[in-house]
Amino acid sequence: MRYVSLREFRMRGAKALAEVPTGETTLLVDRNGAAYFLVPAFGDLIKEDCELRLAMARASLRESWRLAEASGANLITDQEIDAEIAAVRAARPLVNAG
Repeated sequence: MRYVSLREFRMRGAKALAEVPTGETTLLVDRNGAAYFLVPAFGDLIKEDCELRLAMARASLRESWRLAEASGANLITDQEIDAEIAAVRAARPLVNAG
């Protein structure tokens, strides 16, 4: 992992990152310590982003269900989750990414 000062990144962005080997994670640091991670992205970013958001949504729902179950409520299945997600996607307008 490479460390780049936040100041250097603001002043020389592309040049500061050009010195980092391809595929290596970079940690931007400032006077107070770590500020941001820059993680290389590979492949189909849109697909990976959708998959990550879906995984995060499922994890959040499962945590909510865990709390609901502890209070005596029933959980729903993965198929029911997928049906809810599909219904929300069908109801919202498509956004052109290009």
